[in-house]
Amino acid sequence: MALTLNGEQQLLRDSARNFVSTHAPVSHLRSLRDRNDDRGYSPVLWEQMVELGWAGIAIPESYGGAGLGLLELGLVMEECGRTLAPTPLLSTVLLAGNAVLEAGSEAQKSALLPAVCEGNKVMALAFEERSRFAPYQVACKAEARGTGFRLSGRKTFVLDGHIADTLVVTARTQGEVGDRDGISLFLVDPKQAGVKIERTTTLDSRNAAQCSFEAVDVPGDALLGELHQGADVLDRVLDRATVCLSAEMLGLVSQTYDVTLDYLKTRVQFDARIGSFQALQHRAVDMFCELELCKSLVLEALTAADEGRDDATMLASAVKARLTDASRWITRQAVQLHGGIGMTDEHDIGLYLKRGAATEQTLGDSAYHLDRFASLRGF
Repeated sequence: MALTLNGEQQLLRDSARNFVSTHAPVSHLRSLRDRNDDRGYSPVLWEQMVELGWAGIAIPESYGGAGLGLLELGLVMEECGRTLAPTPLLSTVLLAGNAVLEAGSEAQKSALLPAVCEGNKVMALAFEERSRFAPYQVACKAEARGTGFRLSGRKTFVLDGHIADTLVVTARTQGEVGDRDGISLFLVDPKQAGVKIERTTTLDSRNAAQCSFEAVDVPGDALLGELHQGADVLDRVLDRATVCLSAEMLGLVSQTYDVTLDYLKTRVQFDARIGSFQALQHRAVDMFCELELCKSLVLEALTAADEGRDDATMLASAVKARLTDASRWITRQAVQLHGGIGMTDEHDIGLYLKRGAATEQTLGDSAYHLDRFASLRGF
């Protein structure tokens, strides 16, 4: 395929870049962090993004969205990554919202997706239970009770879980912990009796939550998709979210490189710009080559997901593994090339390193996705 964007996609990317650079610069994240903002993002800014149609980019028109593809949403995520703009796009649209789109009944979709597109509802997917990414390690149970279910268990690292209006919760309805089969998805009201949510703050000043469910009764129509078949839905949702998160990471490393290159061109040491030193030029070239490879891989993975290609799942793991390694290497190179100022909170480069470190672990690190990639390739 031609790894290029058409005119409309370029226009979307350019408008997104202009918007976040103007309304959500890195100083915006600093302000939220310094005042320990309860939400972790600005509702006013999110409302503006909703008005631009970002929340509904990949949601069908029949539910109030734009009916575009993952590629278009990925372009917006990439630009958000450039300025570290905090938004609920990942939690609400790509994780929980996509789960509803993939598995929800017509009534569930009609009740939830238009509200997501309008920015009236924040959702979160509660599926992780361990310190490392392991989507099938589900111990949280859902036992049949009359016409409904009773949920009991705990979830960790629930992105935006502390402000969610609706939770999508994975629970085991059959089998043993670690089994792929026997997982089901449920819609849960976080204000319901027995649900306890504790806000936590991550390394990059974003918010997640610890959620516990103590004998939480939900009706039968809270089941999302088929009973015991939630892993199939979870796989598709996580793959799509992983590719878009990789696009955000691409924006992060792209901006990191641009800032570092500008520093090399302007910083004077020993009566010369440090960018004139050959050893530093070599490091900058290595960063550039890695970045160009990442750009091609992200675009290919987004396109494969939109086209429903057979290799889309494999590419989802390939792109996350590559972007994780690239993010780790480029952000650390950038801090080193900035010298002492790079180690201070005064300079923005440290915020990019922290965000990179957090996204490395989100939705699976390099080791997880390399192992998954090898398995999908038959090794």
